[in-house]
Amino acid sequence: MPDPMRQHHVLFAVLAFSLIAPAAFAHAIGGRDAAFVQATVGADPFPFLYLGAKHMVTGYDHLLFLTGVIFFLYRLRDVLLYVTLFSLGHSTTLILGVLFDLGVSSHLVDMVIGLSVCWKAFDNLGGFQKLGVAMDNRIVVGGFGLIHGLGLATKLQDLGLNQQGLLENLIAFNVGVEIGQVIALSLILVVMTLWRTTKSFGRLAIAANALLFLAGVVLAGEQLAGYFFSGDA
Repeated sequence: MPDPMRQHHVLFAVLAFSLIAPAAFAHAIGGRDAAFVQATVGADPFPFLYLGAKHMVTGYDHLLFLTGVIFFLYRLRDVLLYVTLFSLGHSTTLILGVLFDLGVSSHLVDMVIGLSVCWKAFDNLGGFQKLGVAMDNRIVVGGFGLIHGLGLATKLQDLGLNQQGLLENLIAFNVGVEIGQVIALSLILVVMTLWRTTKSFGRLAIAANALLFLAGVVLAGEQLAGYFFSGDA
């Protein structure tokens, strides 16, 4: 018969690993994917749809933020509300950021994305409540969605997309991002739901959010260092 404590530790280990995923799982578009995007002329939606899904599934910074957002959401309608607000935000700036060629440093945008992870972890730890700071998390999550979408846009802008079929390809990429988000978030929800049924959730929830906060600090620090050492400053 399986040891319940062992199962609980495995569940926590899976979640902890997702919170501190190393930079090796970075989601910048490179290699063959980058070469394909740069060589594309005209609308080619299906490959862009695939790239969007792949980008989100490997987008650990976005997934860390969403993990924090849903950490203490127990009702499906609340999960759907916050994920929808996030999706509306990142869809808007993803498309407009590329179409209007916003010249924003990807390092600075990704630094703010790292800070968004810190914000949600700090909120989950009750930090803002202790400070007496009241905010509407729906607005904040939607606002950070705009920043996350801008981060996605900077990845595409760096590749110098061809203007022919650009809008169609962007829409396909965004649809792919949504598909990837659903896939990744579904897996995270399964792990979270299983973990919540164990006694270890109450004991380890604080530690998990502390790890989440630390992951955000590391992400933000890496991007800030990259901003200065890359010559963008």
